[in-house]
Amino acid sequence: MKELGSTVEDIYLQIKNNYHLVETDSYRNQFHLMPSVGLLNDPNGLIHFKRIYHVFYQWNPFETEQGVKCWGHYTTKDFIKWEMQPIALLPNNWYDCSGCYSGSAVKSDDTLYLFYTGNVKDENQKRSCYQCVAISKDGINFEKKGPVIFLPDGYTTHFRDPKVWKADELWYMIIGAQNDKEEGTVVLYQSDDLIKWEFIGPIAGSNLNGHGDLGYMWECPDMFKIDGIDILLVSPQGIVSEGIKYNNEFQSGYFIGKMDFAANKFEHGEFTELDRGFDFYAPQTMLDESGRRIMYGWMGMSDGMQKYQPTIKYKWIHALTIPRKLSLVNGRIYQEPLEELAQLRSSIIIESDIKFNQEQRELCIHDYKTMELKIKYNQAIKDEFQILIRDNVRIIYSALKNTFTVERKNFKDDKTEQRHCNLENLINLNIFIDASSIEIFINDGQEVFTCRFFAEDNEKDIVFLSKDEIEFHIIAWQLNQLIIENCIPELKI
Repeated sequence: MKELGSTVEDIYLQIKNNYHLVETDSYRNQFHLMPSVGLLNDPNGLIHFKRIYHVFYQWNPFETEQGVKCWGHYTTKDFIKWEMQPIALLPNNWYDCSGCYSGSAVKSDDTLYLFYTGNVKDENQKRSCYQCVAISKDGINFEKKGPVIFLPDGYTTHFRDPKVWKADELWYMIIGAQNDKEEGTVVLYQSDDLIKWEFIGPIAGSNLNGHGDLGYMWECPDMFKIDGIDILLVSPQGIVSEGIKYNNEFQSGYFIGKMDFAANKFEHGEFTELDRGFDFYAPQTMLDESGRRIMYGWMGMSDGMQKYQPTIKYKWIHALTIPRKLSLVNGRIYQEPLEELAQLRSSIIIESDIKFNQEQRELCIHDYKTMELKIKYNQAIKDEFQILIRDNVRIIYSALKNTFTVERKNFKDDKTEQRHCNLENLINLNIFIDASSIEIFINDGQEVFTCRFFAEDNEKDIVFLSKDEIEFHIIAWQLNQLIIENCIPELKI
């Protein structure tokens, strides 16, 4: 395992030596943020600061395994043109030498604060953890200030991923944790200066408030309001599968409730999964100046399948999702692709009203490497409707079972695997297809499936099939590639 505590020069040399190999990979996505080399996972520090959107991310530039992490950094003004910025956080201090783990960003008095978990392991792999801060005036160059929170009594060293925000003139921080009973939980701190923090205690967790066993560790918490309603995002580890629920190795979801800071209590409802697909974890949100709540997720999963992804031989692995706007509809989070992504549309591949009848129950269109596909159903589906994408991903809606299913060939042996959700009526679909990923938005974002897949070069068609007569409108665009500057950064030491 490569230690990252050496120098920035080592990382930039790694990029220079491997970037051209990375770029020859036909599975390299076109409109998703990815690592220039190595492994990417959690989005970190999402923030709109000085009219620029900042997307930091967990990054191991030396390997396609988890290993020791630094914070990579992308910036944009429009979500189309991006710039790779210098490494924001390098694990080179006593309190973070085994990795600068996940965290968040806030702005105060024209200063950007990054809060993150410093991870330390000794020669026997015994872990220590510290909640740390770094500051910047320009949003690019950061000065570490060291730990501001040490591990409290009653918790294991799985204590990480601080998310900070301001409410009623006080700063609050939630941290994902595991208590001494090995139960996942979220704990709360408060501060009036972002430096001195007071421990308040747990506000939600496994076997807390009568909600049953929800795993042994909760990661990447995020708390915010939509329409005045408090929402807690969290990524639990160790939830047992229940039928079509919780089928991934780890989950990401949300609670809707009411945060009472005076009583230090979060009253909330049931846990609901955010994404029903195979590859979605560790989401984080930010608020922009227009009031939109924007979310990114890690388009990956820490399970046994990741080591079989074919991108590894090209020295890279994983990506972030497209940015999504969140809203609250009838007590549920809806996710929609960010409006700016419409700027990626280029030529129209197809635009037509389609009628399946007794003579025709199938339509095939030629796929492009990138595509946005919209379908609006003009009448209720009575039986079953399917879409087969590049002979690797199959979308199935069964009106008889009220079930929406996505199946794919798994990365190890091409055997079929499935994920499902309950759905009473399919009204519309908005599908984003990249070189090796698909994101499916159902009924204006009521449900979402995110998946990686790896089709062969000759598997290029999208086939629509119906078991009954149906009318629908279809429009599909080819999508342009994101513009990313400074992918091979100059050494500026």
